[in-house]
Amino acid sequence: MSANIDEFDVVIIDTGCANLSSVRFAFERLGAKVLVTDDKASIKAAKRVVLPGVGSAGAAMASLSEKALVELIQGLTQPVLGVCLGMQMLTLLSKERGGQTLDCQCLGIIPTEIDELDRQALKAEGLPLPHMGWNQLTFSNPSQVHPLFAGVAAGSYVYFVHSYRAPLSDYTLAQCRYGEDFSAAIGKDNFMGVQFHPEKSAAVGAQILGNFLKMQ
Repeated sequence: MSANIDEFDVVIIDTGCANLSSVRFAFERLGAKVLVTDDKASIKAAKRVVLPGVGSAGAAMASLSEKALVELIQGLTQPVLGVCLGMQMLTLLSKERGGQTLDCQCLGIIPTEIDELDRQALKAEGLPLPHMGWNQLTFSNPSQVHPLFAGVAAGSYVYFVHSYRAPLSDYTLAQCRYGEDFSAAIGKDNFMGVQFHPEKSAAVGAQILGNFLKMQ
């Protein structure tokens, strides 16, 4: 390694198929020292890890497999945050097949599955697909909000760009409505994921990333 991993507050996994700059800059605006890498030793030793992602689940999982990072990520014990597609990759599988005949097997860390937003529900409400733009977060139990959302009021707006979603489940940390209610964030143990883009979500997004930086 060219740098001492202890110097960095967060490591962003270089998935090879994501635009990492906006996530990195969002953390740096909070004063965090950030390393973007696919080096296994650096990821394993990181204080906190971010799994970003854009594009299709199949391409992103193929990239992780090619870089031999799947088992490494599954075994991480520090706080891990998946962003957008990165959140979806934490689940069991995705129905986003990307032209393939089978569902995309994901990391299998959070036991839920990814499916397309309900087209019939969207059509009934005159809503386009993908879900793109600002929408509100709600919490099933506002008195027991996950530490990732400390200081974030119910009804706060964050920025979404997606066509696939995780359903509401026991692993839902926050939810949103767009034709249907779906998981805006999910979590299990040290793994968390947000469907929205905190790096594009102004002060609310900065609060969420700041909360992540406090986790140990």
